[in-house]
Amino acid sequence: MNVTIVLHEPQDLVNIAGVVRAMSNMGLAHLTLVDPAEFDPWRITGIAHRTEHIVEGARVVATLDEALADATYVVGTTARPRTAQRNYRRPRELAGRILARAREGRTAIVFGREDRGLSNESLDRCHEVIVVPTSTGHSSLNLAQAVLLVAYELLLAGAETPDPLPTGKRSLGPAGAAELEEMYSALESGLTSVEFFKARKPESVMRVLRTVFGRTTLDAHEARLLRSIGYEMRNRVERAMESAPEEAQSGEGGRGD
Repeated sequence: MNVTIVLHEPQDLVNIAGVVRAMSNMGLAHLTLVDPAEFDPWRITGIAHRTEHIVEGARVVATLDEALADATYVVGTTARPRTAQRNYRRPRELAGRILARAREGRTAIVFGREDRGLSNESLDRCHEVIVVPTSTGHSSLNLAQAVLLVAYELLLAGAETPDPLPTGKRSLGPAGAAELEEMYSALESGLTSVEFFKARKPESVMRVLRTVFGRTTLDAHEARLLRSIGYEMRNRVERAMESAPEEAQSGEGGRGD
């Protein structure tokens, strides 16, 4: 299964071992850890027996961007909805889509650190966000419990996932996370150049755009087109500003005659 569990800044080695055990139970094999407080394969496999195939293949990286660079679909997790509007889903609702997208490219499910979860900036990197339903007033789950619940829904959905629909011959496949970040950066640069943010907060506008595009499956060609639009907006404004002094000088000369 082309699904990677990403643990962002996990603090407790026992929790990492619990996650590895949950993954093994539910048939997941790909694990990435972002800046863990501690990572000791020998101790982890001592707690979660017979999980060497997961632990030995685990990636340890420094940043979330590095962990998600080649992912074409990213799902975040949170204990509760945040102030910002996002594409919130329940695990059962999203499980089939996760499996379908995993057939197209690498899919990542991101879990935050134990004490505070994922930041808003980290959730900005996610196309959709899972909220696990719990009883009122007790929304926070242990890290391994959260992974187990999501992985269990994936296991149940596995037998029900339909075959993928055909794609166009010119399709480049889903855009990767790194390519999407370039697109968002170009759009922000273009919107800045036309003073779109003059009366708006850039982070709020870009968060809305991320939410909107997160509902779709942007092809790499589509992401590149949107990136080009952003760059062209910026370049056109820059060219206009460069030519403005020359036109002003030309106009002044005409009036002097």
